[in-house]
Amino acid sequence: MSGRAPTRGESPETGSHPAESPSSRANVLVSEPGIARRATAEALGSALLAAVVVGSGIMAQRMSPGDAGLQLLENALATALGLAVLIAILAPISGAHFNPVVTLVDAATGGRAWREVAPYVAAQIAGCIAGTILANLMFGAAAVSWSTTDRAGAPLLLAEGVATAGLVLVILLLARTGRGALAAPAVGAYIGAAYWFTASTSFANPAITIGRAFSDSFAGIAPASVAPFVAAQLVGGAAGAALAVWLTPRRA
Repeated sequence: MSGRAPTRGESPETGSHPAESPSSRANVLVSEPGIARRATAEALGSALLAAVVVGSGIMAQRMSPGDAGLQLLENALATALGLAVLIAILAPISGAHFNPVVTLVDAATGGRAWREVAPYVAAQIAGCIAGTILANLMFGAAAVSWSTTDRAGAPLLLAEGVATAGLVLVILLLARTGRGALAAPAVGAYIGAAYWFTASTSFANPAITIGRAFSDSFAGIAPASVAPFVAAQLVGGAAGAALAVWLTPRRA
């Protein structure tokens, strides 16, 4: 999951080439943020995203006990809406990636300097862990309760690859065709839909995958399942990026 990727003009994100850089917008009244502020925005957005995902999952479990379908619907709706809002408010600052795959794709397609990848990814992972802990505490659970939900198996890994490829495809196609402003609603809608058409419920984000291991709740994932999920996401992200670039070649 993630937001919109910004660049020095127009770039590849999640999350979502997705966003415009602050300096490219005539009506922006703040100065272009440095890497420290951008990384902080990524950490904040990632933390809030994790809190939305995990918190809504816990609430769904409590409000709709015994009804897994309704729980998934509640979790998906909250995530889709929350993600769209976070992208809309933070994209002008950092690009609202909230997702290491989106950041890597942004750098690989020339939208971001490679030296910025490490601080972005570190901020995203730290933010998602912090947001999960916050969600646990808000619902009276232990700050850290390792998830026991095993999400292993080839079908789930295939689903994660598909979910991440689709996310990157949405982001890059919008950005590379001059429609980056649609990233917030489009990415939110895609993730909400992908909760339902993928067997894995579309994590599509290594940072949120790591964070969700810290909560033994509806949205959790067992620590042993994290590495395979992340590997599938990286493969899917690369496939989605390659397809998007092939579909939208730059003018000579």
